[in-house]
Amino acid sequence: MKKNILLSTGGTGGHILPALSILEHLKENFNLEIVTDKRGVKYFPNDQRYILINTPRLKNLLLLPYNLLLVFFLIIKSINVIKRKNIEIVISIGGYMSLPVCLAAKILNKDLYLFEPNLVLGRANRFYLNFAKKVFVYQKELKNFPEKFADKKIISKPLIRKDFYKVEKNSKKDNVFEITIFGGSQGAIIFDNFIKETLIKINKKIKVKVNHQTSLENIENLKNYYSANDLNSYVFNYENNFFNLIKNSDLCITRAGASSLAEIATLGIPFLAIPLKNSADDHQMENAKYYEKIGCCWILNQNEMNQKEIDDLLFKIIENEDDYNTKKNNLKQFNENNSWKELNNKLINIFA
Repeated sequence: MKKNILLSTGGTGGHILPALSILEHLKENFNLEIVTDKRGVKYFPNDQRYILINTPRLKNLLLLPYNLLLVFFLIIKSINVIKRKNIEIVISIGGYMSLPVCLAAKILNKDLYLFEPNLVLGRANRFYLNFAKKVFVYQKELKNFPEKFADKKIISKPLIRKDFYKVEKNSKKDNVFEITIFGGSQGAIIFDNFIKETLIKINKKIKVKVNHQTSLENIENLKNYYSANDLNSYVFNYENNFFNLIKNSDLCITRAGASSLAEIATLGIPFLAIPLKNSADDHQMENAKYYEKIGCCWILNQNEMNQKEIDDLLFKIIENEDDYNTKKNNLKQFNENNSWKELNNKLINIFA
């Protein structure tokens, strides 16, 4: 008889996409249910069923009494879901939004598994770790990880959507250098303000094609800017089939969320990481440093960014072919033992 598993996720694509990857891995061998919050719904495929548990943030002191009461009722709702669906295992791929579900799992004495894709243990996972059975991590050493819980770690390959393993790149028939820029569905204003000018300068020397993610409000403005400067571009806010958009890129310019970097690395694309400067515990910088250490990327500190810095670095990346090819080869070696089937077997055996 198949076990019943409940996945808890929400918030950003960095939480939702690994959850969808787990669904792909486990759907043939287990009965799966998934809960999410309102922010996470937009990342789901149209045919994906979900249960809505919209956990509030607890940072606003004025709303704290109301939000604590709401969390209490969401815990009751989570308990009812776990009982009604006869859930045996709860898997959390999220931060504060998983609080009611994780506490319900604790109350009902269900096995709780956590996923921590970042190189810094998140604050929510640090709290859940006290009563979790195991935590999946991508590297043995994590900042802020309590040594007393070291035996709870399960080292795992990154949770990447299956489509990223199956991508077939188009053969290039021209000398166009393709760059994809993305900073999340909200866009990254600092990318819009600085990098677009550098791209125009580069396009005057070599042919460039750019795919640029930006905020909904800025799409028309950016389209017009690139059009006026005769730069081949595709400007977007969110793409469900992002792997098809990114697959032929020669370079990615990105924030440093764990899921984004893992997907880029799986496709073997060298990248320039510009970590979000106010990410919790500076985890984006730690994520980027891991790939820099193994020679797969460049890092630009947002605190030190200016137009000249970006100009110099991007021209250096494009013109120094030896350095670029070294990073491409390092990514190839990094992916040699990375397969969907291997991770699939590992996850099924753990939860069986």
